[in-house]
Amino acid sequence: MPGRTYTPREMIDRLVSFDTTSRLSNLELIDFVADYLAGHGIESQRLFDESGKKANLFATLGQKADGGIVLSGHTDVVPVDDQDWSSDPFTVVERDGRLYGRGTADMKSFSAIALALVPEFLARGLEMPIHLALSYDEEVGCLGAPQIVALIKSLDFSPGAVIVGEPTEMKIIDRHKGIYRFSTTVTGLEAHSAYTDRGVSAIMVAARMIEFLDRTARKMRDASAPESGFDPPFHTIQVGLIQGGTANNILPRHCAFEWEVRLMPDADVEALVLQPLKQFVDSELLPEMRAVSAKTGIETDLVIGVGGLAPEPGSAAESLVRALTGDNQPAGAVSFGTEAGLFQRAGTPTVVCGPGNILQAHKPDEYIELEQVDACIAFMHRLMDRVCAK
Repeated sequence: MPGRTYTPREMIDRLVSFDTTSRLSNLELIDFVADYLAGHGIESQRLFDESGKKANLFATLGQKADGGIVLSGHTDVVPVDDQDWSSDPFTVVERDGRLYGRGTADMKSFSAIALALVPEFLARGLEMPIHLALSYDEEVGCLGAPQIVALIKSLDFSPGAVIVGEPTEMKIIDRHKGIYRFSTTVTGLEAHSAYTDRGVSAIMVAARMIEFLDRTARKMRDASAPESGFDPPFHTIQVGLIQGGTANNILPRHCAFEWEVRLMPDADVEALVLQPLKQFVDSELLPEMRAVSAKTGIETDLVIGVGGLAPEPGSAAESLVRALTGDNQPAGAVSFGTEAGLFQRAGTPTVVCGPGNILQAHKPDEYIELEQVDACIAFMHRLMDRVCAK
């Protein structure tokens, strides 16, 4: 009995209906996709996280041969908490030529369109394989994609290109910044606030570190590179969270802050940020702190490190997508991160190209224009023309 079919719009509705906020499991969506593909005779591999509550999915349409195309998308979405939505975020609503719902832009529509067209890919007879790669936890640091990359490297065949379908309005993106997130904990020494010389304020020390990071960020901004194509055209540093203290009249023992660095491709976070910060800490902060108490200290840990995507002019991926889109403009750059750099560093030419606009992502009433959906469907049909026999 043939498997069930869906229109692209129906598949978008279906994928958005799964609440795959990163803090939750994505298995219901993954199981749905696996069952759907099985109904069309396609086997899937599920790669689980350590908890067993999340999984990636990898499946191949056609023969398992060299030179295929990977269509990559993440299944998780950002939270809707404290956002003022006009409708249920997990029910697609069409208004004024747009589809509203969490994940419509970022980035379930790309994956939904590819999945909906699976029966057509198969009916036309694939001469080159299409690989579907769905990952978990991209939004919290590309945690699932490394398993997919490792799986691809272990196969007996090698894809020729990867297309990551993040929202770019179907324009070719060949570079994006890397993201590095850190957590710093300062341990001071409590004392009465009237006797600041008897203790070490963890908050004051943290403030000096943050000020150092701000100065570093300003230097990066002064070294702007407009020719890079990035917006903004420089590396950035920002502190997003800070916690510390117990009372206004007690020198705080603890202060923790979380911060991130976004670097243009091929920049070295160690040389640009971490080494100068360590020198500042070791030469100025720690000697002062430990002159009061040897129990004081500062620890900085890497929480997430996702490298950027570097341009590869004329690569197999760029040439393919340029032919499919008809876009003759220079490839662009984005400051948000994706899983593309992971595939690229594993040796597969990769570009980012997908429907929707990133400016609509992560917000209440997230939406994708129906024109973008249609453009992606046309893109997939042109891909069929290249990889299918008829």
